[in-house]
Amino acid sequence: MNPLSFFDEVWRVAWADMRYLRHNFISVLVGSLVLPLLYFFAFGYGLGDGLTMEGVDYISYMIPGVVALSTLSASFSSTASKVMIQRKFYSSFDELTLCPIGTSSFIVGKCMLGMIRCIISCGILLCLGMVASNDMTISAPLILCILLSSFTFSLLGLCIGLLVSDQAQMTMFSNLIVLPMTFLCGTLFSVDKLPEIARAIINVLPLTPATDCIRCSALGWNFPFTSLILISAYCVVFYLFAHYMIKTGRY
Repeated sequence: MNPLSFFDEVWRVAWADMRYLRHNFISVLVGSLVLPLLYFFAFGYGLGDGLTMEGVDYISYMIPGVVALSTLSASFSSTASKVMIQRKFYSSFDELTLCPIGTSSFIVGKCMLGMIRCIISCGILLCLGMVASNDMTISAPLILCILLSSFTFSLLGLCIGLLVSDQAQMTMFSNLIVLPMTFLCGTLFSVDKLPEIARAIINVLPLTPATDCIRCSALGWNFPFTSLILISAYCVVFYLFAHYMIKTGRY
């Protein structure tokens, strides 16, 4: 496919969501930042003042974790909720699938709202982190890791949005997927002191490699290529699942 045609199709799919973002920008922004900022001030300045973790101040350690957490919370919630609502209440999702648009363009277009919401919230958090910490640096690998993580979790939200049929199921999936990863995937504390079995399970959850990549890129540590491969594998799996669901109409 011609790249220009691909991006044109992506924009056509994402257009309605971009209009929604434009008209509800303040509420979307506030909704994206409230939880990360609570973690930032409560844990960073409330509980972590004077602490060190893995050789750096706790706030320097925590900020990249909160950024990683934002790639999950902002991307997943935006994409999953919009897709579920468009499927079950407005039937606009079915209308889009009837258009002569490639499945790949359709998937990327439906992920755009979550990615843009994530980029905005992560950009604000990174600016705060640069002010609060002298150990953080903004680099190309950091930006690429944030983009990869946001796309991965937007794909996860798309998959969940295709599976659930009502808000109760959406809440159940959020409690089973998002909430445990929020606290257990190394975003706010190191998982090294956890029991070996728990650590083994946590290390394969998608937010853990995303956090490792973002933290190492932000703090200038040795880059964890194993984590990059793992989060990339999750991205491919979520994409293939969404592609299968849309292509076969099993939603």
